[in-house]
Amino acid sequence: MRFLLDDEQAEFGRTLDRMLSAAGTPRVVRAWAAGDPGPGRALWSRLAEAGVFALAVPEAYDGLGPGGPLPVELAVAYVELGRHVVPGPVVETAAAAALMADLPAVAKEWLPRIASSEAVVSLRLDEAASPRDPYGSCGPYALDADAADAVFTVSGDELRLAPGHGPLRASADPARRLFRPSPGGELLASGPVVRESAARAAGWAAFLTAAQSLGVGLALLHRTVAYTKQRTQFGAPIGSFQAVKHRIADTLLALEFARPLLFGAALSMAPADIAAAKVAAGEAAYAAARTALQLHGAIGYTEELDLSLWLRKARPLRDAWGTPGACRATVLDASVPAP
Repeated sequence: MRFLLDDEQAEFGRTLDRMLSAAGTPRVVRAWAAGDPGPGRALWSRLAEAGVFALAVPEAYDGLGPGGPLPVELAVAYVELGRHVVPGPVVETAAAAALMADLPAVAKEWLPRIASSEAVVSLRLDEAASPRDPYGSCGPYALDADAADAVFTVSGDELRLAPGHGPLRASADPARRLFRPSPGGELLASGPVVRESAARAAGWAAFLTAAQSLGVGLALLHRTVAYTKQRTQFGAPIGSFQAVKHRIADTLLALEFARPLLFGAALSMAPADIAAAKVAAGEAAYAAARTALQLHGAIGYTEELDLSLWLRKARPLRDAWGTPGACRATVLDASVPAP
């Protein structure tokens, strides 16, 4: 089985990398964390022009997918979103689009707006949709509800539009702004199809979070390698020390092991494959964060360095939309033959 990207897919990734490099995303992230979504919304518009959000929307609703989301292209895009720490509910918006695709009345109203980034949306699923990770990505919270145009909640077999949200809650990553959605709200759809669509949306969320984690890990590794070439001890760059080389090599191996699992999951979209990619990418990104912090020293976690923006994201993404334990259990269940 081939996991190599074709020329068009690879160029799409390079184009996003160039665009986001020029956008100065650390400044955008800091504004978002401070409660100013303006620069982030402007960046989202540029991503929409590049077709990122349209990849999650079927052609019938002004998207790019012939019959649904395009998993390989979405993986390419979300690796770059992670590499450049793009703020906002990027995963939740795409997962909400996947959920709505089977709900024509809701899809007609919202999917064209998602594809164009006219609507930034967040999503919270209950334990029925994600039984191994009952609180989705943020416990009982919706990510970036203050900046979103709509927050969708699924409880049981009901899809509702949340009427508001509570106060901001503390988060390990200030750019992941957590709010508890207000109960009730407009009922948009109900029935078994909502429960089934929500379960698929949880799978998409886990898959895209894995891609985002891989991008975060790659950025951390790149910045750490650059730093070890500059910082000197005993008259030599610390990157020349054997122990440092081994630590960086271990980090690279973990990230490169996660990459084919991610694109393998894109080909199958099977729950066990998604879970394997999620745990591998999440753990690799977290290990990259630990390596980066150790080799930079305490200054790496301060606001003085942009590195802190990636460090603070690695751990929350590792647990978002499927903790490592939940993902391993999914893989194990799939490997055990039915009695």
